[in-house]
Amino acid sequence: MPAYEIEIILSRQLADCLTVPVFIVDPEGTLIFYNEPAEEILGKKYQETGPMPVGDWGTSFFPYDEAGNEIPPEELPLVQTLENKVPAHKTFWIKSLNGKSKNISVTAIPIIGRSKNFSGAMAIFWDNDVKG
Repeated sequence: MPAYEIEIILSRQLADCLTVPVFIVDPEGTLIFYNEPAEEILGKKYQETGPMPVGDWGTSFFPYDEAGNEIPPEELPLVQTLENKVPAHKTFWIKSLNGKSKNISVTAIPIIGRSKNFSGAMAIFWDNDVKG
């Protein structure tokens, strides 16, 4: 595993302890981790996919809107946060890697440490079909 800023390491530890699905990307947009709850929604374990560049993960989970139109990567909250370094939110549909459709809400936040360096971003998402 490459060396990451302490904020990324701590974010990954936090994500590993949460029951909500979490994605973590580096400043270039490479997906460097997603937790076990995310594996359940996405349909594959992180160990099976490994790190993925934004061009791959932005389309691998087949994001689409309510009308069934494909959502381009640049309209996804995590990509918007990477570009603008501010939080972003959106509700949309994905087709998981195991072929199941899910309605999800995603909130992405930049990871900026005390040094004010942008270290990457984190997306937290919810399966809108799960009540609880």
